[in-house]
Amino acid sequence: MSESIHERYQNIKTRIADACKKADRDPSEIILIAVSKLKPDEDVIELLKDGQLHFGENRAKALEDRMTAIPDESIQWHFIGNLQTNKIKYIAHRVNWIQSVHKKKALKEIEKRAAQENRTINTLIQVNISEEDQKSGCAPEDLEKILQYGQSLKHTNVCGLMGMATYTDDHEVVRPEFKLLKQLSEEHQHLNDGAVNLQHISMGMTNDFDVAIEEGATIVRIGTAIFGERNY
Repeated sequence: MSESIHERYQNIKTRIADACKKADRDPSEIILIAVSKLKPDEDVIELLKDGQLHFGENRAKALEDRMTAIPDESIQWHFIGNLQTNKIKYIAHRVNWIQSVHKKKALKEIEKRAAQENRTINTLIQVNISEEDQKSGCAPEDLEKILQYGQSLKHTNVCGLMGMATYTDDHEVVRPEFKLLKQLSEEHQHLNDGAVNLQHISMGMTNDFDVAIEEGATIVRIGTAIFGERNY
């Protein structure tokens, strides 16, 4: 008999606690993003009953539909996919976090749309830590200019960095990539001013979040291990 979504969720919570214990960290430091992708709304509603409030989608249309279908004001909605500037307008009215900003142009558009909605949107700057061409993210050497631009924003908070490691089960491949993102966060703390406050590091997914927590993640993005195998 397969595990229920509740059992999978509790298993992930236990694994997060175990990883924190190993790293001598407090589990309350970790924000768990449940990445639902094409799973049904009912699955999200079930997790709400368990107290899960942070949910992520990697497509703007899917997020727009999800936010409309589940109008629960307690939910923190995260956009985590490849960010197309022309799609920001469709989610700006409700999204709480956009984790995949990698250009000043995107920050400018988020600021514009958030101002129109008279609200503030939290963002993370995505850095390409795996050096894979197919992965989005700014180059590490471009990070400072993006953060400098973000300091003067009024409706956009730049709350930290996000990265996607190489997709592999070999933890010794991903560990130095996670170390790099933590290092970049530390090296750019001097830019904390105005709308920039680099307090979060979003890294780690189903196959590597334990290592990400050991290396300093404050946000982990878990899909398959909670919702089951992908159905697309």
